[in-house]
Amino acid sequence: MRLARMTDYAVVVLCQMARAKDRRVFTATALAENTGLPLPSVSKLLKKLAQKEVVIAHRGASGGYGLARPSAQITAREIIVALEGPLVLAACVDEGEETCGFEQSCPIRGHWDPVNLAIHDALGKVTLADMAEPRPVRLPILSQIRAQIPPKEMTNSLMETPQ
Repeated sequence: MRLARMTDYAVVVLCQMARAKDRRVFTATALAENTGLPLPSVSKLLKKLAQKEVVIAHRGASGGYGLARPSAQITAREIIVALEGPLVLAACVDEGEETCGFEQSCPIRGHWDPVNLAIHDALGKVTLADMAEPRPVRLPILSQIRAQIPPKEMTNSLMETPQ
């Protein structure tokens, strides 16, 4: 399972909004500039998120978009479902809209439901406020990298000369 690029962009935009405690309304242009994302993508995302009531559109001269609720009340699941539709791992889960053709004879029919439920629950516990919190980036320490390379390979790779 992999999120679409636009869903990833949406999280970046929404986190930008959530971090700005002193601002309630943002223009698409300002969000695009502050995140480095393309303006057309940001505009499209904001319209879709407004349709799904994740953000609210404010009209007028000082208009723009604002979060529909406090960031602690908007979940990762809500954001993903707003942009990608229902989260289903296989066609035969409860919320699946398709059939695979083998449903009646499938030996694992119904076994995906608990997995799907676990994913729903996990994404429902992570809020936009959680995602907006800055986290330190952990870079691998050189000694850890060296520990993963067998000594003979390291010596050989250091001895080789580029041609």
